[in-house]
Amino acid sequence: MTSEPLVAAGLFRAVVAEAGGRCQCEGACGQPHAKTDGRCSREHDHYAGKHGGPVRLMAAAADPLTPERHAAALPASKLRAWCPQCFTAARRAAQHRTQSPTADQCGLFDL
Repeated sequence: MTSEPLVAAGLFRAVVAEAGGRCQCEGACGQPHAKTDGRCSREHDHYAGKHGGPVRLMAAAADPLTPERHAAALPASKLRAWCPQCFTAARRAAQHRTQSPTADQCGLFDL
């Protein structure tokens, strides 16, 4: 028996089954996942390593910047299976890419 969320378990099962029980990150987190053909190797309910606990995949929006309120209403086709580490890193990387200096800040240190 594998672990699953208390809410929307059917949707979670569909997303994880489509992913083959494995995180679907292909480098959005900043890691090339080179040793595993470009895709994260973490599998649901398997251990992350010698010192890590079991991995609990989550069904989250394919675009990590999608607000949680909107992501909750997405169909399974718009969701991906993510391990928490990849999702957090992918969200941080996407936020960093979208943050650019505003026009007001561009001349801040011009003399």
